[in-house]
Amino acid sequence: MNTVDPNGPSLVNIPTNPLPEGARVGFFKTIDKVQLRYATWPKAVGKQRGTICLVQGRGEFIEKYFETVENFRQRGFAVATFDWRGQGGSARLIGNKSLGHVDRFEDYGMDLRSFHGQILLPECPPPFYLVGHSMGGLASLFAAAQDRMMFDRIFLSAPMLALDRQPLSMAGMARVATALSFMGLGRLPIRRKADRPASEASFANNPLTGDMLRYLRMVDVVKARPALEIGAPTIGWVAAAMGAMAEAGSDSFPARLGIPLLMLAAARDEVVSTNAIEQLGLRLRTGRHQVIPGARHELFMESDPIRGQVLAAFDAFITEQS
Repeated sequence: MNTVDPNGPSLVNIPTNPLPEGARVGFFKTIDKVQLRYATWPKAVGKQRGTICLVQGRGEFIEKYFETVENFRQRGFAVATFDWRGQGGSARLIGNKSLGHVDRFEDYGMDLRSFHGQILLPECPPPFYLVGHSMGGLASLFAAAQDRMMFDRIFLSAPMLALDRQPLSMAGMARVATALSFMGLGRLPIRRKADRPASEASFANNPLTGDMLRYLRMVDVVKARPALEIGAPTIGWVAAAMGAMAEAGSDSFPARLGIPLLMLAAARDEVVSTNAIEQLGLRLRTGRHQVIPGARHELFMESDPIRGQVLAAFDAFITEQS
């Protein structure tokens, strides 16, 4: 199964979430022949400072980051981004297109390596900086551990290193989910009673952002193109993700990261573990962490004062080398 959005690679452009100028949009195929949607933008002003490779969290899509893309372009960066396999405008991997699924967490690394080789290197100006959110942050860490030469620096927003309030450790949860997958249940969804589609009514007490306009902006995008949205993850996805988080929490993992790295954690995060980010940050040789007060999980979708802190941290981190 490898099905793609029938709308093609086009981007949703609506008044509440305008498309930044100069977008180049298309599909590319990964090493294992999965078709992914991507977009690139040139810098907007100033001298060329390189390219931001922006990778998303679980269930997200390119359109969600239009405002952030423009923030980077106004700083003199080109921007390149894509939808992970199984979500957004990229190919779905199983028959139920509403579920988030991946066979192995390493497959996200294949997506990123394929994008680096086919789009970034031939089409985008160096140096290359990797910016990742949540699940994309975890995938970014594994990319850095495998090849520290792909990117010059890595900036992460609330990376998915562990989940709090679980009945078992990440390794224990991975073993249970893997066992269920071996029993043939890997493509069944795992849903929570609290899960519901985003809407104006669901904004109150949501765990993602305190900014209502940015929250509803994504509701508008999904209304315009429902095919972009996915819902619950499958048991197989949980097995893959929990296994990756367990590996990232191992004693040996920090020594594998030899690239300049800044991880931002949200003080009020109810999606991923802020404590896990702090613990890894304290053990890095070439990196560190910073906790953003008052912030919920989606730092780039937060209120202006919080986004201001996030972008200021990005600016300071990137210019440390110049």
